[in-house]
Amino acid sequence: MNKFHKTWTRRSVLTLGVAALAAMSFGAHADANWPSKPVTMIVPFPAGGGTDAFARPFSAQFSKQSGKTLVIDNRGGAGGNLGAGIAAKAAPDGYTLFMGAVHHSIAPSMYPKLDYDLERDFVPLAMVASVPHVLVVNTKTMPSDFKSFMALVRSKPGRLNYGSAGGGTSHHLAGELFKLQTKTFITHIPYRGSGPALQDLIAGNVDMMFDGLGSSAQHIKGGRIKALMVSGNKRNPAFPDVPCAAELGLPDYNVNTWYGLWAPKGTPADVQARVIEEVRKASAADDIKTSWANNGAEFPNLTGAQFGAFVSADIKKWAAVVKASGAKLD
Repeated sequence: MNKFHKTWTRRSVLTLGVAALAAMSFGAHADANWPSKPVTMIVPFPAGGGTDAFARPFSAQFSKQSGKTLVIDNRGGAGGNLGAGIAAKAAPDGYTLFMGAVHHSIAPSMYPKLDYDLERDFVPLAMVASVPHVLVVNTKTMPSDFKSFMALVRSKPGRLNYGSAGGGTSHHLAGELFKLQTKTFITHIPYRGSGPALQDLIAGNVDMMFDGLGSSAQHIKGGRIKALMVSGNKRNPAFPDVPCAAELGLPDYNVNTWYGLWAPKGTPADVQARVIEEVRKASAADDIKTSWANNGAEFPNLTGAQFGAFVSADIKKWAAVVKASGAKLD
């Protein structure tokens, strides 16, 4: 190769490199009017569960204020991990969002192999809801007060069962933590989401659930299931008659289900900022405030890097619970 050829080659590579970077930059900011078409939000659980209780009102409010439809795509299975894997592989163009939950900070400790990494494959956008867990029971087959409930549980070790949204979800770990702290044995029955589990609880096919209050709230109010305890050290304003765990002798039983919004890694920073702004607008809307209050939920002000830091800490927290309880996939 002669001197002229070498020089031309270097210049060509440099020119092509600059052109490629320019094209990448243009592509990352090409849709200056985002959203200019409908946006899909993957919800990794079946319809009717806790995530849906917040995803659907949020979707309606987002569509109203942005002028473009936010379409919910329910992809249940594998304790929420199937949908997460699909979302992780979506095009990072701002038109696929992911509504995940606390279950996804538990998953790394429960599943030996995941086809996604919550911190590597996504960018954190915002936490949209946080609700305490509640112990709910079938109204026909179970006692209606906590003291009688505990007496029954202790008299029938392993013969009573609790439903969950799937192995490795917060429902599962909330049950294992309860067993650990009360030194009781209740059989775990995993489902493909809290919606199907709740339907079986109402039908009497399972005895109890340790559910996020968001998905149980309307069933409690409708008298289809009975709430015996809300987690934490204070009663929930939406259900002031339900005693908290601390009142019932379980001061360390503090389990919350939170729901958050992510985008696939590589989503342009300006689009991320726009999504976060839409979340902030939604949190101030009267319809959202009413819906969240009815479900006993808060709309935490955690966005971007702050939300990411919270998730990192939560992954470590649940890893410790899994180790202490010895929880395993059924």
